[in-house]
Amino acid sequence: MVNEGEVRFIPERFSKTYTNWMENVHDWCISRQLWWGHQIPAWTCAECGHITVNRKDPACCEKCGSEQIERDPDVLDTWFSSALWPFSTLGWPDKTPELEYFYPTSVLVTGYDIIFFWVARMIFSGCEQMKKFPFEKVLIHGLVRDSKGRKMSKSLGNGIDPLEIADKYGADALRFNLITGNSPGNDMRFYTEKCEAMRNFANKIWNASRFVMMNLTIEKVRLPEKLELEDKWVLSKLNTLVKEVTENMDAYELGVASAKVYDFIWDTYCDWYIELTKGRMQDPNTAENAQNVLCYVFIQLLKLLHPFMPFITEEIYQALPHIVGETSEFLMLCSWPVYDEKLIFTAEESAMETVMDAIRAIRTRRAEMNVAPGRRVQLTIAAAQQETFQAGAAFFKRLASASEVHVVSASEIPEAKGMVEVVTHAARVFMPLAELVDVQQELERIAKEKAKAEGHLKGIEAKLNNEAFTSKAPAHIVQNQRDQAEKLRALIAQLEQSAAAMQ
Repeated sequence: MVNEGEVRFIPERFSKTYTNWMENVHDWCISRQLWWGHQIPAWTCAECGHITVNRKDPACCEKCGSEQIERDPDVLDTWFSSALWPFSTLGWPDKTPELEYFYPTSVLVTGYDIIFFWVARMIFSGCEQMKKFPFEKVLIHGLVRDSKGRKMSKSLGNGIDPLEIADKYGADALRFNLITGNSPGNDMRFYTEKCEAMRNFANKIWNASRFVMMNLTIEKVRLPEKLELEDKWVLSKLNTLVKEVTENMDAYELGVASAKVYDFIWDTYCDWYIELTKGRMQDPNTAENAQNVLCYVFIQLLKLLHPFMPFITEEIYQALPHIVGETSEFLMLCSWPVYDEKLIFTAEESAMETVMDAIRAIRTRRAEMNVAPGRRVQLTIAAAQQETFQAGAAFFKRLASASEVHVVSASEIPEAKGMVEVVTHAARVFMPLAELVDVQQELERIAKEKAKAEGHLKGIEAKLNNEAFTSKAPAHIVQNQRDQAEKLRALIAQLEQSAAAMQ
């Protein structure tokens, strides 16, 4: 079945494990001393010692005819009963409607450690009893190991109780922890800290839903005819996400798919799109369109996330207005998002990304200079794409703390003196230094920090110049002091450059 491709392993390399077992099978002890299981159909004759094996309970020994026979007290290995699972659960040996409809199944998901014990037995049992292989594909996952990479076991006491973790962090957080960063067939390490991070992600989604619902006045969700630049940007990116996640899911790349949804929700939707629409939500003329797009994108994201975090997504969906044409009341029964060529806005997506790159660069420079977030400053943007930056002027005011935005051509670069310059691939942004910081106060701060660094460096250099220290101290301690000295010299040089730039 496997060699002919009727049953396919994912990843394909595990088909070799299966084939190796089947082609090199050895005698296997089939009996177990357990309380539960299929009783072995073997009877030993007390008179001649012959063992009778039969499908039906025999009344006497098939060899000598003696009625003094005793059934073996052992049961079959548990894998014999487990091998019947694909069809015994559906009513076999009776020909039930469930058996007719569901057998054979499509995909079996299991670990690589029981390919021979379970997968192989299900295949040959299905072929024998049902005359059909029980499934088309076998998706193999790795083992969940502890944080040190050891297999979880009772003897080591390193097992994780999933119920305890779910109680502490939430079942969705635990599920998402096990899915992200995972690839078919490969083991993964379990870190409790990652569950905490996934709980934070769930909180992020919950807070986003609260913001959306607090600002909604619409009863049904429909995409408006008039879309703003940021709307086209997020819809275009969502369209790409739908296509990629669907492809990843079809290829059983669950870890890749979940990571893409995670990044989109956290970064694209929460950190950017919600912030971009806050101004429009307060304006009666633009609020309805903003609400529709905001809610539409959020619902589509909930659908993509639902296979990984079913509880929180269903809970939020029940509280949201539904998309026009969506008939199901439950998220789990909704149609899966579909890639739509009408939602491809390549030019607008590129333009918005250009504006966002500039905003990120401005934020980074302000952070490097320790400028307070609330301190506003004039921006002069010199760029070839003037229309793009004009359209994004409001975003610079909201997200880059700009008091005014002046967009000029790339050739109209202002005088650099007294300006802080930020360069991106598409623009040069200038900010008056005097509006960012108190120059005299900043020079004093730099002088203090430089004096402190120089004093620390002087002490280290005195140690390194002392032969008694360098010859007697452990080598790693001496090297550590040398490394610290190099860092301090670099810091002093950087502070001198900053002071020179300000003067």
